[in-house]
Amino acid sequence: MRFQQQAVGMAIGALFAVAAGAAVAQTVVKIGHVGPLTGAIAHLGKDNELGAKMAIEDLNAKGVKLGGKAVTFELLSEDDGADPKQGTAAAQKLVDAKVAGIIGHLNSGTTIPASKIYSDAGIPQISPSATNPKYTQQGFKTAYRVVANDAQLGGTLGRYAVKELKAKSIAIIDDRTAYGQGVADEFRKAAVAAGGKVVGREFTTDKATDFNAILTKLKGSNPDLVFFGGMDAVAGPMMRQLKQLGMNVKFMGGDGICSPKLAELAGNSMSDGQVVCAEAGGITPDKEAGMKAWRDKFKSKYNTEVQIYAPYVYDAMMVMVAAMQKADSADPKKYLPVLAKMTHEGVTGKISFDNKGDIKGGNLTLFTYKGGKRDQIAVVQ
Repeated sequence: MRFQQQAVGMAIGALFAVAAGAAVAQTVVKIGHVGPLTGAIAHLGKDNELGAKMAIEDLNAKGVKLGGKAVTFELLSEDDGADPKQGTAAAQKLVDAKVAGIIGHLNSGTTIPASKIYSDAGIPQISPSATNPKYTQQGFKTAYRVVANDAQLGGTLGRYAVKELKAKSIAIIDDRTAYGQGVADEFRKAAVAAGGKVVGREFTTDKATDFNAILTKLKGSNPDLVFFGGMDAVAGPMMRQLKQLGMNVKFMGGDGICSPKLAELAGNSMSDGQVVCAEAGGITPDKEAGMKAWRDKFKSKYNTEVQIYAPYVYDAMMVMVAAMQKADSADPKKYLPVLAKMTHEGVTGKISFDNKGDIKGGNLTLFTYKGGKRDQIAVVQ
């Protein structure tokens, strides 16, 4: 009899353990992150991933309750290789994993096709870095971004090239990606409207390493400024070849080239003040102390400097969870309407969205490079 009682007790204990395990499982909220973790711009994708990881760690340390229950956030990170096909496969994988939200993708070229998959599944997506206007012009209620778009970024650079740098003849190159072509088109529109003259427009790819043919062709047009729509992994070698061809020109680009690594990739071909680029985001003076503390914490935790977008990934994660908290639920159907109306004070500034999902009043930061290091010119809106 005693052994029977022990057996019954053990069985009941096992049932309670299973039930407790199920209860714990129900408190886990999965959030997906997607970026290029392999390939030429893996340094940017890993920067994003660390921003997401830091947000998850901070949220779990703080303790968040939803529906009266303590929850644990779990990061599911996928590699899209900056490739649209790989990006949609990663998106479907995360949808199948039943994530509550998506932070990503990094590139417009992967963000845009993936956004339909998230929209069809009703899962909110916040990109920390995709700037092509088409992303939020598709009519998807699930698509948001926390940085300014190409119209703002390319437009600002186009006006700056003509009015401040006094560029009279401009050559434009883009890498044919959604991001590169988009920002180059907006740059061209603004530069021409400001009175600049475009003397050549050439194309390359996001994996190219030899630009001699297109640069030689452009050299014949004698430009005093070259604008490149693309990423730092291509811009660096392009600058080396500009110098080899004796093209002493100003070099401009968007946030894709505006990383600390550009100076390393360009080597000794970059002269002080030669490059002007813009980052889709910017810290106003009242946020500088908070951002410095955040960057110091990031470096201490991960033993690496912030590249570009990690703080925006962090803020994207935080505004998403803030919407869950306000809705008291991680169910996308319940917190998505709240997200659309959120106002959140992030490390990068105030975040709120317009009716398309674009950030309201997105800032831009203009940079140049001196002594191989980024040097801020100004924060503009």
